[in-house]
Amino acid sequence: MEQRILREELDREGYIIVRNVVDKKLIEEASKHIEWLLKRNPGIRPEQLHHPLIWLDPFWVRLISDNRLLDVAEQLIGPNICLFSSHYICKPARTGLPVLWHQDGSYFPLEQTDPSVPLGPVNIWLAVDPSVPENGCLRVIPGSHKIALQKLNERKDVENVLNTEIACEVDDSKAVDIILQPGDISIHHANIIHGSKANNSDMRRCGLTIRYIPTTTRLKDATLNNNLFLLRGKPVTGVNVYRPWPRFIKGKHLEFAGSSDWNEYKKSRQFVTTEFTEDEEREIENLGQAELKVMCGDPAAKKIN
Repeated sequence: MEQRILREELDREGYIIVRNVVDKKLIEEASKHIEWLLKRNPGIRPEQLHHPLIWLDPFWVRLISDNRLLDVAEQLIGPNICLFSSHYICKPARTGLPVLWHQDGSYFPLEQTDPSVPLGPVNIWLAVDPSVPENGCLRVIPGSHKIALQKLNERKDVENVLNTEIACEVDDSKAVDIILQPGDISIHHANIIHGSKANNSDMRRCGLTIRYIPTTTRLKDATLNNNLFLLRGKPVTGVNVYRPWPRFIKGKHLEFAGSSDWNEYKKSRQFVTTEFTEDEEREIENLGQAELKVMCGDPAAKKIN
């Protein structure tokens, strides 16, 4: 899609759909990745494969650093791009949870340091499975990105993915279903009101959320700084800190096309030249599991400072 049209449609409607961005082979690998993650994390619901799992996962970084996705992001935020967060929301057949109405921007602690560059983020939803009304596809309220961010209410009276819901009244009759096939992406504005229904069908519905920001945008939450990977372009001194891309260890990580060359390849792509030691990697794994418990609502878990 032409850059001008992409921007105009996103500004007008608050969302856009781009077809056939990622090829079938990579989507098949992403599907295998989800099954691999679920086997490694049996105590986590499939909808809660959150970003702490990405910290030491080479395939995940390979996927979110795919140049086809970055090319789309660059049209909206410019050439200097980093990952803010990423999250598989995998709704299993028959038991997949709903996502109640919300605005993503309510959760984002971002600060613009250069008024000439968009704040971001670019919120991309990459379809791994077909995403249709029957299995709980994404739904948006067109044009709702033009209103201010609304307060969130805690919602634990009904089981849902985020345990929150927007505080204002939402007219469901205005909702548009975002119907996607594997490899398609939708992009939505941080302020647009959106959500999804439960999956009561016999089909799994899985997609990957990817949030890119320009390197001029500061992430104000110290915990979330653990997520930042510089993916394209140059950093801005004093704004954010970036982590090394994870190394591939045969037998420990999911094998994927190019995994045997990954450790050399990443040196040509990553900004950070240092590597974690084995002790540091073990500590990061422990921190990631602790943060994941917090995000999944474990009452005994404590947030990392």
